[in-house]
Amino acid sequence: MLRLSKMADYGTVVLTGMVREPERSRSASEIAAAIHVPVPTVSKILKMLARAGLVSSVRGAHGGYLLSRAPQAISLVDIIDAMDGPIGMTECSVTPGLCAQEGGCAVRANWQRVNRIVIDALREITLDQMVQPARQAPPAAPVHLQRRQQPAAVALDKA
Repeated sequence: MLRLSKMADYGTVVLTGMVREPERSRSASEIAAAIHVPVPTVSKILKMLARAGLVSSVRGAHGGYLLSRAPQAISLVDIIDAMDGPIGMTECSVTPGLCAQEGGCAVRANWQRVNRIVIDALREITLDQMVQPARQAPPAAPVHLQRRQQPAAVALDKA
């Protein structure tokens, strides 16, 4: 299963909480209260986002954190990368040389292709889009995996 870490998810929530007034600085406790996440977690997330250049820290009586860039200039790739590091579907998608099978792997190039497609899709979605109401798409049909059926047992007449 492919899943973002809780920190990447919270990083997105923290940043989207700052989008409505991007020029206003906020304290970690103010952000934590608004998004219902504990202050220590929000503080840790803000430090990681600051290291990545997505938020700036302002000292003083009216200090706090504010977005370093316009919301339309921050993509989901930026956020995930700040929180989790480079996106990789497989180890070799991010760092060559980690897998002993790499040289003769028949699927490596295709996993790298999938990785690029995922990154490109996440790069297209920006922070300002994340605060917009989702467009109602028709519900996706559930995916059912079918198992191979075993051959039916053959009844033998003992006559």
